Amino acid sequence: MSPAEQANTRVLVTGATGYIGGRLVPRLLAAGLTVCCLARDKERLRGKAWFDDVEVVEGDVLNSELSAALTGVHTAYYLVHSMGAAAPGFEDRDLRAARNFAAAARGAGVRHIVYLGGLGAGHKGMSRHLASRQETGRALASAGVPVTEFRAAIIVGSGSISFEMMRYLTERLPVMITPKWVETKVQPIAIRDVLSYLQGALERPPEGHHTVEIGGPNVMTYREMMLTYARLRGLRRRMFSTPILSPKLSSYWVNLITPIPASIARPLVEGLTSEVVVDHPEAATAYGVRPISYETAVKLALDRTTQGAIETLWSGALSSVPRGTPDARKLRDTQGMLFDRRVRHVRADRKNAFRAVLRIGGEEGWYTFDWLWQLRGILDRLVGGVGMRRGRRDPEWLQAGDALDFWRVESVVPGDHLQLRAEMKLPGRAWLRFDVWEADGESVVRQTAFFEPKGLFGLLYWWTVYPFHLFIFPSMLEAIGRRAEALERETHGQLHLA
Repeated sequence: MSPAEQANTRVLVTGATGYIGGRLVPRLLAAGLTVCCLARDKERLRGKAWFDDVEVVEGDVLNSELSAALTGVHTAYYLVHSMGAAAPGFEDRDLRAARNFAAAARGAGVRHIVYLGGLGAGHKGMSRHLASRQETGRALASAGVPVTEFRAAIIVGSGSISFEMMRYLTERLPVMITPKWVETKVQPIAIRDVLSYLQGALERPPEGHHTVEIGGPNVMTYREMMLTYARLRGLRRRMFSTPILSPKLSSYWVNLITPIPASIARPLVEGLTSEVVVDHPEAATAYGVRPISYETAVKLALDRTTQGAIETLWSGALSSVPRGTPDARKLRDTQGMLFDRRVRHVRADRKNAFRAVLRIGGEEGWYTFDWLWQLRGILDRLVGGVGMRRGRRDPEWLQAGDALDFWRVESVVPGDHLQLRAEMKLPGRAWLRFDVWEADGESVVRQTAFFEPKGLFGLLYWWTVYPFHLFIFPSMLEAIGRRAEALERETHGQLHLA
């Protein structure tokens, strides 16, 4: 597009809270495009650096009323799909959503839909998940709007679900008893190359349904991918294959070793049994992208991970939460809720008090009784929950929508409050909130745990865990206060040195 055309072009991105969409939006903005994001919850985008530069419309692709988001849109990026595909009916939900979106796009006069699906060929055998991804592409084209469907295999980048699964397995297991799928051929592609293709689609609107298979320059097995990762990390790893581990059993193993819950790991593992390589590279050459090697992509991902500069994380998407988790609902008031509230005065300014609050979780831990938090995470994993191993995207900063162990950042206002919503399996809904304000030359930190019980079992759960609250929460708040005061001393020391 010419600069004049770009200035008058409105682009819609669905899935902006997810791994791909969250990285695509700033690149579209840098190209001078007017960007609108469709999200089920506007607040989950508020912490993004680019939030004030985009228009956000709340809506759901399963709801056919999408005119507010699609009006005036030239190109719409469709980057949503069911992560927890092991749940029954995921194919129908994805198809219904794609058809709704396609019909709404046609009604609004959208001229181009760009979709990222999955590689795979029917004659080589495809998992239900991969087959569904391709059916979704056809459903998007069913209303007659031109569609560019990119098909990719494993996407390698810091924070991507495929990379994180491989990284954790290789890092934690010096000897691996592996299933047969480690010998399956795959053609991985770097996240930066995927984004280049997606952005390049703006220049090449098709006539009808145009399929583009994309991949990096290396065709390899999953065994070779993991051993290459180990070599780059300086790790010695040995792998022994066995035909005993089925995809279902493998998903439980992934659930145990990595941060990925079994409900999400299962469709991923089932997909690993299918050969996913580019059979028709011709269409991709027209985009002028020269994909980097797998080894280079891993090095870049490791650099980002080491620096703590992960732009987006797979767990940032709401679809990363296993089915059966209590519904996401904002905390609006305390009516009908049980809560535990504690307050501490801190000899530190408001900024340092809030910095101490923001550092909880992840590698830092929960300041005190961390082993009890870890035990709660293990119990959650045993019943199919997310557990504690999702960690956090950045060691010092949180933004709305971030995953934080088994919590989700629901709201964060610097220097004011941090509100977390529990995503563990619970007989009700739970939140943990920290408020910070100034009083009499000090800062005050208020910590409140809220619980909305579901039935009698919910009440029994609250009173069962409440005795633990009596020493865990006061201890954590005291530790936050000590950390804030230490940060205050560091700040004054640096000022004196300056």
